[in-house]
Amino acid sequence: MRRGGKLNGAEIAYETWGELNEAGDNAVLIFTGLSPSAHVTSSQEDPAPGWWEQLVGPSRPLDTRKHFVICANSMGSCFGSTGPASTNPASGEPYRVSFPVLSLEDVAMAAKLLIAHLGVDQLEAVVGPSMGGMTALAFSVMFPKLSRGLLIISSSPRTLPFSIALRSIQREMIRRDPDWNGGDYPVGEGPITGMRMARKIGMVSYRSAEEWELRFGRERVPEERKTGDGFALDFEIESYLEAHANKFTGQFDANCYLYLSRASDLFDLADHGGSLEKAYRRVGPQRITVVGVQSDLLFPVHQQQQLAEGLSTADPSKDVTYVEMDSIHGHDSFLVDMDRLRPIVQDFFDRD
Repeated sequence: MRRGGKLNGAEIAYETWGELNEAGDNAVLIFTGLSPSAHVTSSQEDPAPGWWEQLVGPSRPLDTRKHFVICANSMGSCFGSTGPASTNPASGEPYRVSFPVLSLEDVAMAAKLLIAHLGVDQLEAVVGPSMGGMTALAFSVMFPKLSRGLLIISSSPRTLPFSIALRSIQREMIRRDPDWNGGDYPVGEGPITGMRMARKIGMVSYRSAEEWELRFGRERVPEERKTGDGFALDFEIESYLEAHANKFTGQFDANCYLYLSRASDLFDLADHGGSLEKAYRRVGPQRITVVGVQSDLLFPVHQQQQLAEGLSTADPSKDVTYVEMDSIHGHDSFLVDMDRLRPIVQDFFDRD
C-alpha cells in the first residue's frame, strides 16, 4: 500500500460488458465515485439498473457492442472488494481500523492488476467521475502508456479546503457516534446516527441551492406525515434528506466510508513529480476531455478549467477538450442530468 502496510490475498469485485476485440484495443476502464459498486449498467447476469444505466450499454454513448467496458469496485469499499469490512485472513476478524491507510493510488494499482488479469494490455480510455476522476488521474500518471484516452467528470487533481472541511465534519460525526466504538462494531451494525448525519451533509454538497428552490421551495410536509414532535420534519426538503440518509445507512459500511473519504482528501496529483505542472507532464493519454458543472459546490468548475489548461499547456500536442455543463444539479449532475452528459460522452468516444 502506498502509505504503508500491505494486504495479503486482496480481492477485487468487478463487472464487464461487451467483448475484447481481436486487436485488444477497445477496453474502457471506469473508476467509480465514493459510494457506488461496480454495477455500472444492467446485464443478463444482473438485470438490475446500474448507476450509469443511461450512458453505458448497447446503442448508448459508451456502446458495449463496440467497447469492452470494465468497472472495478474500489479497493477499500464494501461491495466485494477488500476493505475495512472484509475479513483479515491473518486474524479471521474484520480489518476494521487495522486496515492500512488507503490512497487513491492503491485503488488505481488494484485496477491495473485487474486489467492485467483480464488480458488487457492497452486501454482505449479511462473514465472517472468525482473520486473516480481523481483515481483516473492517478492511474494515468502511474501507468502513462496503458490508455489512449482520459475522460474526467466533476473532479480535480486535488481536493480544496472547503471540500476537505465538509468531509472532515462528516467523518467526525461518524466517529463521535458512540456506536462507532473506535471502529469496533459488529458486522452489519455500527454508527447509524453518525452515518445518517454524514449522508445529509453529503447530499447538501452534492446538489445546488437553485435546484432545491425550484424542486421544493418552502413546501411543507403533509399533516398526515407529521408525528406531533415539535421539532420533527416541517419541510419537504427535510423529508428528502431524511429519506436519502436512511437509505444510505443500510447500504454502506461506516469504516469503509471513513477510509474512502480520507483517501479523497489525501490525494494530490502534485505528489507525482513535486508540482502539478510536472505531474501534468506525466499524464499519458493523448485524447483528454475534462467536464465541469457550473453549479458544482464540491468540485468548483474553476478546478476543471485549470486542470484542462494545465494538461494542454504541459503538452500542446495532446487533444485536450474542456466542456462545461450548464446544469442546476450540482455535483450529482453526472448521475442525474443525462440529457447534457450523454452528448459529451458520445463526442469523446467519437473522437477516438
